[in-house]
Amino acid sequence: MEETTYTTETAEAPTTTQTIRPYRGKRKVRVGRVVSNKMDKTVVVAVVRSFRHPLYGKTIRRTKKYMAHDEHNKCQVGDLVEIVETRPLSRHKRWRVRAILERPE
Repeated sequence: MEETTYTTETAEAPTTTQTIRPYRGKRKVRVGRVVSNKMDKTVVVAVVRSFRHPLYGKTIRRTKKYMAHDEHNKCQVGDLVEIVETRPLSRHKRWRVRAILERPE
């Protein structure tokens, strides 16, 4: 990927350099509950998705667990968190916690 650099000259500022990074595409975002925080800087997040069976029409729930990076170890079991896709951080971690949306009472 190439970066584009634009240089502009105006009356107020003699020279301004602005770097525009190329578009990387949208990152996947998921919302789920923390089910484990026993590792250092890592949480396990369970994401539930619902869909209709294509033939029978019954609503089916599927749960998938993601290992996500929690930089400051702030997540607790039961928290509702938003995770975002990122580069591979370890053997199983490809997600990081973007925000804690809700804490259990």
